[in-house]
Amino acid sequence: MKSRLIYQSSCQVMPGGVSSPIRSFSHVKTPPIIAHHGKGDMLTDVDGKSYIDFCMSWGALILGHAHERVVKAACEEIQLGSSFGLSTEGEEKLATKIVELLPSVEKIRFVSSGTEATMTAIRLARGFTERPKIVKFTGHYHGHSDSLLVQAGSGVFSVNSTATSKGVNLSTVGDTICLAFNDFDAVSALFEEREDIAAVIVEPIAANMGVIAPEAGFLEFLRECTRARGTLLIFDEVITGFRTSLSGAQGRFAIDPDLTCLGKIIGGGFSVGALGGKAEIMDHLAPLGDVYQAGTLSGNPVTMRAGIETLLTLEGAGFYETLEKKAQRFAKPVENAIQTCGYNVVFQRIGSMFTLFFGIQEACSREDLKNLDQKMFARFFHFLRERGVYFSPSPYEACFLSSAHSDEHLDFTAEAILRFFEEFL
Repeated sequence: MKSRLIYQSSCQVMPGGVSSPIRSFSHVKTPPIIAHHGKGDMLTDVDGKSYIDFCMSWGALILGHAHERVVKAACEEIQLGSSFGLSTEGEEKLATKIVELLPSVEKIRFVSSGTEATMTAIRLARGFTERPKIVKFTGHYHGHSDSLLVQAGSGVFSVNSTATSKGVNLSTVGDTICLAFNDFDAVSALFEEREDIAAVIVEPIAANMGVIAPEAGFLEFLRECTRARGTLLIFDEVITGFRTSLSGAQGRFAIDPDLTCLGKIIGGGFSVGALGGKAEIMDHLAPLGDVYQAGTLSGNPVTMRAGIETLLTLEGAGFYETLEKKAQRFAKPVENAIQTCGYNVVFQRIGSMFTLFFGIQEACSREDLKNLDQKMFARFFHFLRERGVYFSPSPYEACFLSSAHSDEHLDFTAEAILRFFEEFL
């Protein structure tokens, strides 16, 4: 097959044949899909095989593949030039729109990836507070910058459970403190004994160890603890930003973080990241302040235009209500089957993002995933793939719906999942 030949050739010139480890399909032990094109909720590989796509570029494509409005805008913009290394009107327009939609964000800085956004957030928090320590939660993934690559989620699950990656000096991660997600007591104890914490960074809805929601009151507790001690609260909404609501997870839970990291959806399918927050804090970034950050392709004009069109589409009447109805239509038969038949599987969904955890009965933190049945997940992945359905190729990742998913494809996929349950669980 053409896919196999391309992958074999890629392995000769690229480490593992990929530009990002999760694309290697190592968790499901099969040569990866080599994409050719996408339209709506369908992805087609170089061999002409089409799949109903529930990965959606890891959540970036909330409108589906090649949305007409986004494509038209990006094509118009690229004819004016692909990059200038200068500011453009598009940056101002997208920044203004995000500030309008996220009450906690007064100013914003665009970068080229989520990793850059979180890395800059940590540097800014330390510069603003003049404190060294950062708190993160096990299983949460905030990109691959050194200080945050500790007990992380996403593809890093398969690398190591502590320092997470070779090449990361212990001196670098020595200022990063890891706590269990949803552990009130651990957070309370830490803040009672330390006064040198610059920031707490958290995925308000964990999505890089599968979809795991915060327990009731946990985010509010983080906000209370950080505010009382002059510590910044950073929401990593690279995935959840504009995914769960027009005001992100922070709007959904009515929490006001000090800094917010964004990515994925705000680029309309193009590479993007952003850091936003209170003006008092953001103004510590150069050129106004002494915290340095820069990037040649930051605020790329094509990306900005695609992002603007995406957010304007999301503002359309009933967008999120319709997306939630799609999610409920898909989820209800799966949830009913698990509850009725007592299958050893957990199905967790928040809005249009979801995960099926095989072999366990509860998923509230990384600790709960120790007994995850990875072999069963691989069998499940292949079962769906053979039927033309593509799920995220790791048991530790979220899957995503888009506004482009048709009722017919949602019903087909739900029925395929029920058949798998009946045959293998």
